[in-house]
Amino acid sequence: MNFLAHLWLAGNDEDLRLGAMLGDFVRGKEELEKFAAGIQSGIMLHRYIDVQTDALPEIGSLLEWLQPPFRRYGGIIIDLVCDHQLALRWDDYSDIPLAEFDREVKEMLARHQLLLPQELVQFMRYAERRGLFAAYQNESEILHSLRGVGRRLSRDNPLHRVGEIWAEFNPRVAACFESIIGKVQSDVAVWLNSRSTMTGS
Repeated sequence: MNFLAHLWLAGNDEDLRLGAMLGDFVRGKEELEKFAAGIQSGIMLHRYIDVQTDALPEIGSLLEWLQPPFRRYGGIIIDLVCDHQLALRWDDYSDIPLAEFDREVKEMLARHQLLLPQELVQFMRYAERRGLFAAYQNESEILHSLRGVGRRLSRDNPLHRVGEIWAEFNPRVAACFESIIGKVQSDVAVWLNSRSTMTGS
């Protein structure tokens, strides 16, 4: 799952949403403990979602389909293609338009700007320029994002070539997306319920 899916799975809780965005940028217990308890929960939820998603058989099958040199970077590719599928089906999963959700996220991050690591600030500047997350509905934007990720990696990689397999791979993700997102949503509900039980809220 990439940013859009993590944000959607966090629901309407601002702390969880903020943690959803911070999850890829906060590493280790010491870094985690710099944030308020609610934001820590959001970061931990982000990590939990990543673990649960990686364990799904549908994800395993998608990774298996990818051949070298793409398989090594399959997690990155699948994450962004899943965000593409969520953006395309947004009205099936949310009561508010994607553009409005996009605006809410940007306003939330602006309110908490002093908490954000520089990497996330830079990403949001990029998102503002590109019109994310609404632009994730466009195949060209996903391919552009993958090329950008590839340029930031230290080693040579094939992320600039995902267009070569897109016509075959995207439909495979589309075919199992509903199952993937449904299972992860159920896992999140269990996680949230367990946290609520522990805190008594």
